[in-house]
Amino acid sequence: MLKTTLTNEGFALIPQIFSAQTCTELLAQIPAIQATSAGTRSLLSFAWCADMVQQLREYLKEKQLIDSGAVAIQCTYFEKSLARNWLIAFHQDLSVPVVKRSSHLALQGWSEKEGRLFVQAPCELLAQLLAVRVHLDPCTVADGALRVIPRSHTQGRIPLQSLATHRQTLPEPVLCPAEQGTVLLMRPLLLHASSKSTGQGLRRVLHFLFAPRQPEYGLQWREWV
Repeated sequence: MLKTTLTNEGFALIPQIFSAQTCTELLAQIPAIQATSAGTRSLLSFAWCADMVQQLREYLKEKQLIDSGAVAIQCTYFEKSLARNWLIAFHQDLSVPVVKRSSHLALQGWSEKEGRLFVQAPCELLAQLLAVRVHLDPCTVADGALRVIPRSHTQGRIPLQSLATHRQTLPEPVLCPAEQGTVLLMRPLLLHASSKSTGQGLRRVLHFLFAPRQPEYGLQWREWV
């Protein structure tokens, strides 16, 4: 059921995989991250983060949502509040962190973020990736919960200039509120957006990205667990 939902819709919510106590313990690690903006992408080197990867990987393998050799190539911490607020329009997550440049013709959009090299991967590779968002706080519409467009991940890479045309043939956006400890699974090619927070709470999320160990296209992951 879960695998079918993820395959067909491009996303799935799994309520409260992590207990309130576990979330509290994870939140205690946040000061060590020392995020200076809306988030940071370099968490896999922390022991507690590697432990989380192992827990998530075992769960995802048990549900047949990732291959046995899949690894986490990134963990990003997002913290949204009235003091640290932003919105983002509908988009796809196209960039992945790599060690060095490759001349493969299927690669484009090279960039640097936080001193790390990223590239926009081909759809064939992006379709194999799985984003796993762990909600450390309850997340409602007032907290800027994610909105997604079901089945948009089947459209391949959608140029921004043709986004409006594509949306005419796709379902209406779906809001993804989440209780503390809930996990949102999402294919990176799924169109998703987020509004500004209007509430008094925090929206703290750990966003993991799982991928095949060998990405091909002459690429190497910058780090993996």
